[in-house]
Amino acid sequence: MQPSPDPDYCCSKPLHVYTRAQAVADGHLIDVTDAAREAGFRTPVAITAAAWADCVAWSEADSRRQTAQDEAGRLWDVLWMASFIARRAPSGNPRVLIPLYRIPRGGHGVRPRRTQLCMTIGPGDAAAPVITILLPDED
Repeated sequence: MQPSPDPDYCCSKPLHVYTRAQAVADGHLIDVTDAAREAGFRTPVAITAAAWADCVAWSEADSRRQTAQDEAGRLWDVLWMASFIARRAPSGNPRVLIPLYRIPRGGHGVRPRRTQLCMTIGPGDAAAPVITILLPDED
């Protein structure tokens, strides 16, 4: 096998870039920046669709079957806990865990269960800092 004439060729240009804006447009990320500002965030915040489904999503049918809640209240709980943890996180740590109690959806339970979300901060599409809230096993 002969070496490539340009040793940096394989690493010089990305093959594909999936932007944060594309992830929001595709529904993989949900922009919650406006609500996050009320919770004290100063940078754009998005939550993954999987984290939303687990900790925020709630319908009227869920309220009838389990207990009265709504998505706005559940989102506020996530953002408030994220803000609380962000203020206490050591500086320089780009990823922190958010402990959270929420009533799991889809069953008949009415007691909150402990779960964890993860919060990351890093450069967005324009290299300015952005925050993403996700499940711990998501990347």
